[in-house]
Amino acid sequence: MEKVRLDQWLWAARFYKTRSLSKTAINSGKVKVNGKSCKPSKEIVISDEVLIRAKHFQKTVIVSFLSNIRQNATIASKLYVETEESIDTRLREQALKKSSFDLSVNSVKPNKKQRRQLDSFLNSNF
Repeated sequence: MEKVRLDQWLWAARFYKTRSLSKTAINSGKVKVNGKSCKPSKEIVISDEVLIRAKHFQKTVIVSFLSNIRQNATIASKLYVETEESIDTRLREQALKKSSFDLSVNSVKPNKKQRRQLDSFLNSNF
């Protein structure tokens, strides 16, 4: 196999659950090949650089194998190699997100007793 459609490869590499989701992502500009926007029918070849942006992550991968058949996750992970810069950026963002997570009392929804106490405090006349 020398060339595979981009939407099929993204689906086979398990970046998206369905081909229609991968087509939608490509058409909306969330996927770029070699730094350029493209169409779902773009044929990719080995050593192409694919940038994939999603809600919670951004990955830059290099195509190492081609496939248009969706297989198990271990085989799918061998279809690409993530770049070092992408790994570093993703790990840095995860660490930042973990450190900024707030476990203070304000971030927890009050239970029924606490709501009553809050209401009585706010409604009391000073």
